[in-house]
Amino acid sequence: MLSSSRGPVLAGLLLCGSLLVALSPGHGVAAHAKPAPELAPQTLDAAPGARLPVYVSRDWSQPLPDIERAVIVVHGHGRNAGDYFRTGLAAQAAASDAGSSTLIVAPQFIAPLDVDTFGVPADVLRYSSQGWEGGDAALGPMPISSFAALDAVLARLAERTRFPNLKTVVLAGHSGGAQLVQRYAIVGRGAARLAEAGIAMRFVVANPSSYAYFSSERPVPSVAANCAHVDDWKYGMQNLPAYAAGRSPAELERDYVAAHVVYLLGTRDNDPAHPLLDRSCMGRAQGPDRWSRGHAYVAAMRTRDGGTPNHVLYEVQGVGHDGRAMLTSACGLAALFDRPGCATALSSRTRD
Repeated sequence: MLSSSRGPVLAGLLLCGSLLVALSPGHGVAAHAKPAPELAPQTLDAAPGARLPVYVSRDWSQPLPDIERAVIVVHGHGRNAGDYFRTGLAAQAAASDAGSSTLIVAPQFIAPLDVDTFGVPADVLRYSSQGWEGGDAALGPMPISSFAALDAVLARLAERTRFPNLKTVVLAGHSGGAQLVQRYAIVGRGAARLAEAGIAMRFVVANPSSYAYFSSERPVPSVAANCAHVDDWKYGMQNLPAYAAGRSPAELERDYVAAHVVYLLGTRDNDPAHPLLDRSCMGRAQGPDRWSRGHAYVAAMRTRDGGTPNHVLYEVQGVGHDGRAMLTSACGLAALFDRPGCATALSSRTRD
C-alpha cells in the first residue's frame, strides 16, 4: 500500500515524493519475472507527471555544500535498487576517507509486475522488465526513455544551488544495470550538462551480459554470421533508439571514446550457463560468458582508430556475478572513489 508524501508514515523519509518500502514474496523464478523485493522510498520528477523511484543517502531537496562526489548505482535484472543502494553505502564506508563527502543515489526502473504487486501510483514510470537496460521508452505514464530518466538524475546533480562544490559524478551499474550504463555512456546527454557546470563524470560498467559495438565484427563470427539482428541496438548501431535521434554512429563513438569508462570484470564471472546470461545469438556472438565478452569488447575498442585513451579495465580476482562483492572490492573502490589499492588495472589506450 502506498502513502502520500505528506502522510505521517513517511515523515522520516527524505523528500521528493515517496513510495512505501515493501517486501516481495516472489522467489524461485528468473529475477526479471518476479516482483522487485522493495520499492524506493522517494521519487524524482523525470518530467511533469512522470516520477522515477529513487534512493538517496541525503536530503537533496536542500543545498548540500559538503558533497563533492555523487555515486549513482544502478540495479540489475531484479530491479533490487534497495540492495544496490545498501551496496553503495557499504562501498562508501569501505572507502573510508576517500568516500567522505559523497552522496549515494540508486534509481529504480520498475516493471508492470511491480505496479501490480505494490499498487504504484499512475504517475510513476514503469518499463518492460528488461527494456530499460537498452534505453526503451517507458510503458507509462508517458514514453520517457530510461536514458532520459537518468538525464533527470544528472540534471538534479548539476544544479549548483544544491551542489555548489560537487566535483565528480560516477554512474555505476552491475549486470543489467551495467548494460544500461554502458549504453548511456554512448548516447547519454547528462555528462554534457555536468561538464557545463564544471563537474567530471565517470562510467563504471561491471559484469554486463553484452555491449553495444560500433562495427559489425564480433568475437564469435560464426554466430554473428547467422544472427539477423546482431547489429541492431542494443548490441550494435543499427536501429538506434529514438533518444539518440540526430546523432550518427560515428558521432556516438567519438563521444564514447572521449568518456571516462571503467570496465569491472569478475574473474569468476565465466559461467556460460549462468541463468541470467544473455544467450540470444546477439549475446553469444560476443563470447561465451561475461568475463570473455568484457575482455573481447575492450580489445575490440582498442583496435578502433585512436584507441580508447580514457578507458580502463579492472579485474576483480576471485569474484563471480556478485554486485556487492564487485563494487566493494579494492578495484570497485578504486573505480567509484579513486581509492588506491587496485592491482589489476589494465590499460585500454591504443591499438598495438
